[in-house]
Amino acid sequence: MTHNEWLQTTIDMAIKNVQDGGGPFAAIVVKDGKIIGQGTNRVHIENDPSAHAELLAIREACSALQTVDLSDCVLYASGEPCPMCLGAAYWSTIGEIYYAASKVDAENGAGHPNPLSQFFSDQLKQPEERKVPFIHMKTERALEPFLAFRKKDRNTGV
Repeated sequence: MTHNEWLQTTIDMAIKNVQDGGGPFAAIVVKDGKIIGQGTNRVHIENDPSAHAELLAIREACSALQTVDLSDCVLYASGEPCPMCLGAAYWSTIGEIYYAASKVDAENGAGHPNPLSQFFSDQLKQPEERKVPFIHMKTERALEPFLAFRKKDRNTGV
């Protein structure tokens, strides 16, 4: 299938999701021409603010491959990934991302801007400038989990 055909698949999934009571977003993760992860926006269905289409598709793909490395996969989304979904895509080292509707397209299609879009953009500033207090408190033991992880990694190769 072409990139456009994969995107059409996500658009069809998103339309069906809206009909089923979900949000207007869908995503798939493709590897070697096969869908290995898929998701639709289930935020309001599951009362879970992290139940975004891209996150669910990435989770399913990682589970299917038993890895967090999706560098040889492609993420297709019906809409431009939000900062949370983009972060998940980066953490999974996804190879490429294609999306159909931009953030502006989506807001125009919905008939109004999403007030959270600008809020999120504003919150990507320096931690001290964020609206929600984001306070770094240095403690003596702050690095212990990382040192334990490093030690485990060195001793077990995991």
